[in-house]
Formats: sequence, C-alpha cells, structure tokens
Amino acid sequence: MAKINSNYGKLQAGYLFPEIGRRVNEFSQTNPDAKVIRLGIGDVVLPLPEACRDAIKSAVDEMGTIEGFRGYGPEQGYDFLRNAISKDYTDRNIDVRVDEIFVSDGSKCDSGNIQEIFSADSTIAVTDPVYPVYVDTNVMAGRTGKSDTDGQYDGLVYLPTVEANNYEPSFPKTPTDIVYLCSPNNPTGTVLSKEKLKAWVDYAKETNTLILFDAAYADFISNPDLPKSIYEIEGAREVAIEFRSLSKNAGFTGTRCAYTIVPKELMGKNDQGEDVSIHALWNRRHCTKFNGVSYPIQRGAEASFTPEGKAQIQELINYYMENAKIIKAGLNALGIDTFGGENAPYIWLKAPQNKGSWEFFDWLLETCQIVGTPGAGFGSAGEGYFRISSFAIRENVLEAVERMKKAI
Repeated sequence: MAKINSNYGKLQAGYLFPEIGRRVNEFSQTNPDAKVIRLGIGDVVLPLPEACRDAIKSAVDEMGTIEGFRGYGPEQGYDFLRNAISKDYTDRNIDVRVDEIFVSDGSKCDSGNIQEIFSADSTIAVTDPVYPVYVDTNVMAGRTGKSDTDGQYDGLVYLPTVEANNYEPSFPKTPTDIVYLCSPNNPTGTVLSKEKLKAWVDYAKETNTLILFDAAYADFISNPDLPKSIYEIEGAREVAIEFRSLSKNAGFTGTRCAYTIVPKELMGKNDQGEDVSIHALWNRRHCTKFNGVSYPIQRGAEASFTPEGKAQIQELINYYMENAKIIKAGLNALGIDTFGGENAPYIWLKAPQNKGSWEFFDWLLETCQIVGTPGAGFGSAGEGYFRISSFAIRENVLEAVERMKKAI
C-alpha cells in the first residue's frame, strides 16, 4: 500500500472556500426558494473584455489551419505575451526583462509552487490574516509542526497585520528566510505605502530575506501614490519575486493566465554555501512540471495589454470598485467599521455585536441570505472580522445592502 505524505494530516479540516461551499449548499437544500447573494469567493462575474474575446477567437481559427496550428508552446510563455508584459512594466519605468517573465495558469498555483525550490528547513513568515495558500502549501511541504488551538502552525512566523498597526505588518522578530507579502492585501483590502514597501525591501537586503510579493490585485489601485509593483522600489530586484494575475482585472478566472517575475539578480545558497540562481531553479521547475498556457489564451492575454484591452479592463475595474463603494458606504451607514474597498475589491469589516467570524457568516446567510468570507478562515488575527467581495452584479450588490440595512 502506498505511503502518504503525513504532512497533509497537519492541515486544518477543510480548505476555507470548500467549507463555505458546504455550508451554503446545506442552507440552499433546506431553503430551496431562498435567493442567495454570493459576496464570498473572489470570483468575477462580468464577461471577458471584447479585445480578449476577439483575440482568443482568432487564435482558435488559426489553430484550425495547417499553417497556424501550434502544439506544445514554450513553457515560459510565448514571446509575444512576455514582450507585452515587459513593455507594460517598462512603460512605467520599471525594469522587468522578457526572459524574467514566466507565464502560468494562475498566481494561486505559482505562489504555492514557488516554495518547492527552497530548502525544507527554510523559515517562513506570513502575515496574519493571510491568504491560506501561503500557509497550507508550506504545511504540505513539511515546514511546520501541528496547529495550535488558534489555528497557528508551529514553525511558521506570524506577522500580525491588523487595525492596531494600520494593517502594515511589522518585521519578523526572529531570523526568517522567506516572507510572503500581499498588496493590495487579500483579505483586508489594504495597500502597503511606498514608504512601507521600501522599508521591507531595505529589511530584506539587510537580513538576506526573500520577499514573495503577491500583486494579483494591483490594477485595482487608483491612488497614484501607492505602488502597484514591488519593483518600483530601488533594490527590489535583488530580494523579491512578484506574482501577477489576469484573473480579477481581465476576468480570466475561468480561462487561466498569470505571470511571475523572477529577476536574474536573485540568489540563494545551496548546502555548500554557494550562490545559486533562483531564476534558474524556477525555470527548471517550471519546465519540468508545467507545459504552458494554451496558445489561444495567451493571445487573449496579449490583447489585455493593448490600448483597447486596457480601456475595457478599466471599465470592469470601475464597475467592481463602484460596487465596493456602495457596499462600504452601506456598512458604514450601519455603524460597522470597514477597511479596504478603496484600492482593492475587498471590504474587510468588524463583525457587528461582537460576533465571531463563523457566527456572523451563519447569521448573515440565514438572516439575509448573503454569503461572505469569515475572517477566521484567514488566520487567528482574522477572528471577529469578515470579508465581503465586490465581484457581483450591481443589482445583487444593491439588494444585499438593503437586506443588511433591514436586518442589522
């Protein structure tokens, strides 16, 4: 009989979003006539931009001809897309080179898979609350002990990122090899300032810490003073990997396309203390375990960087951010403290009446037929808080706000 990886047994029961799905399905079966409004999982609802659709259709037609057919593509992504991504950076005076870009099927995948190229005894720091993938993939890899009663794993370094510190995590108090940062943050919807991000880059350089920077929601930042890329900070190329995604801005959650930037300056140490290129390691891993994003989807992704594509994507972003504005205003009118929702599509709120996160989830579902995400599912510091997504049809957002006004 095959012997399993016992580290999976350390995982807390049920990944957050399947558990939400289970509770919602149970409620719907008991209340078949209820109109449930889903503001939980961050899945988009608006159609793909026309520029992307047209490019995908054209690429499919190409694939229907002898001359235009393509089989396996380059694992790192086609040059036409990597060139478009690089130009998007360089147009903003950010140094990102074509051969440092790795196209993939999602930032969730990359932010989880990246840990494979680092030593099993690496010390990992995460913010709390945190996107669960950062934690769970390191648990699976064996870098932690078991979780305690608060859900924190022995062996991980937790950086409280809460209202008390303005949702800006402090530096680890103990030596750390790798730290995950997410800005705009999922789940809190808050954004690190340029000054704070510079402080993190300086810290990383001083302590030889690697930053894994998740910028999946960067395009939702409207404040020009806030950084959209860690590479806007001098020295970041020496200490940071950046993850970007087309899922939320261009609506590619169902078509799958993202990219990761691994600068060639990045170095790690092997067992002999010798410098090793992290770029080369990731390239090796990528080529071994990934066969590339499909040609039609990469053509659609390329179109997202054209003037037409960017304009259409901005319309989508504006729609979702107007939703966020409506939700935030409605909650504030009810006396509920909210965070985020201004440069990110998530509103982070303090559960009213001192309810626990899952307690408020159940109450909101049963009383208002609204689904959100319990803050406790993102870590112990999220207990008592709740995330609401603005990825919804406007009619449903308006109705959800009215339902809450009547119930709270």
